Amino acid sequence: MELNWNYDQGQTPLDDDEKEGLKLKQLLTKADLDLAEQKSIELAILWSLGLNLSADKLLTEAFIIKVHKQMFKSVWEWAGVYRKTDKNIGVDKWTILTELKYLLDDTKYWISNNTFSSDEIVIRFKHRLVSIHCFPNGNGRHSRLMADILISQVFKLEVFTWGSKANDTPELQRSMYLKALREADNGNYNPLVIFARS
Repeated sequence: MELNWNYDQGQTPLDDDEKEGLKLKQLLTKADLDLAEQKSIELAILWSLGLNLSADKLLTEAFIIKVHKQMFKSVWEWAGVYRKTDKNIGVDKWTILTELKYLLDDTKYWISNNTFSSDEIVIRFKHRLVSIHCFPNGNGRHSRLMADILISQVFKLEVFTWGSKANDTPELQRSMYLKALREADNGNYNPLVIFARS
């Protein structure tokens, strides 16, 4: 029996080749897949707590790839591999490397020059990273973990709560997150900063 692929609002559908990369062939529902991914992500979070990195070590293409691989290696064959197809969001697949280099360079500049507050630097980084959409799937979760690593490692501040303090339902939290992302798409990062700390 094949897994039933139902996508939540804001999730990027996988193409057939990407679906073939699923390591856990026994999964029957999207909820089973979500749970398997969550367990894998929790292990990656534990791994990230043991890091001690400077901005120069963290803000590299190699580290971006390593974090995605840590998050999804037990679930997907393509964990840590850039997408080979264009999606409903994200840059053209051929420009991923170029856009990622611009982002990493910009973020290093913002940090060196205190261009924005610590939270805003990290949220701008997170927003641009998810907008590039480097990987076939997991980009939102990956960009949030990257943001948490950046804020804790480089700025020595508490990780973000990503709306979890608000006592809202997961559906409402997701809706608020997507609305804040759309505001950031228009250059207003304040709602996303507020959401990240709420």
